[in-house]
Amino acid sequence: MKFNKTLVTLAVVGSCLTSTAALADSVSANVSVTNNYIWRGLTQTMNEAAVQGGIDYASDSGFYAGTWASNVKYGADDVYSYEHDIYFGYAGEAGDISYDVGYLYYNYDTEAGYDFGEIYGTVGYGNFSATLYVLANAEPDEGPGEDFGFGSTTYLSLDYAYALESGTEVGVHLGSHQGDFSESFNGVPGDYMDYALTLSKDGFGFMISGTDLDDAGPDALDNDSVKFTVSYGVDFEL
Repeated sequence: MKFNKTLVTLAVVGSCLTSTAALADSVSANVSVTNNYIWRGLTQTMNEAAVQGGIDYASDSGFYAGTWASNVKYGADDVYSYEHDIYFGYAGEAGDISYDVGYLYYNYDTEAGYDFGEIYGTVGYGNFSATLYVLANAEPDEGPGEDFGFGSTTYLSLDYAYALESGTEVGVHLGSHQGDFSESFNGVPGDYMDYALTLSKDGFGFMISGTDLDDAGPDALDNDSVKFTVSYGVDFEL
């Protein structure tokens, strides 16, 4: 998916190198496979493979909307099996500055009871972009001392992307997570930062990612370790 959670910096590479002014009325689809679904530095599949895909509509006015899905797994016996996202927004340019604002809703299995939504805004200049995601709504009840209210949890993503003469696209990413909902949903202790280096060409992608987390406990997530991700995806017009 060109916009949302899938291999976050691989998505950023594509968006940074494509001008929003080039958008036209179109409907497209995308399908990808990856050995590990990484979201904001954390595995969403217990370091196992994922099959993902989505459909996108883009208007030459700058409005866009889409949907995207992936298998997920957070524990050996948990109730999560899928993630289904719905999003819409508006993107454009003002001189050398690009911008994108929108809303993203994350939907999981009914038994999980952890759906949530974020509003986001991106500002780009050249190959650099900064995106702020702000928690807008959350389905689960707050635990003692927790705050899942509007604006209580944020994620700031700083990204730089450029293309080599060979056609290989290189991306560098740094992210910062803050807030109670991020800790509750991801199961990591407190605020943290993530980072990634990506290479992509002709649908193939390779990413090295990590976090500043210490040992997160005896689980199969290993979110305190450096992760290596390989993916392949295709896009096509409908």
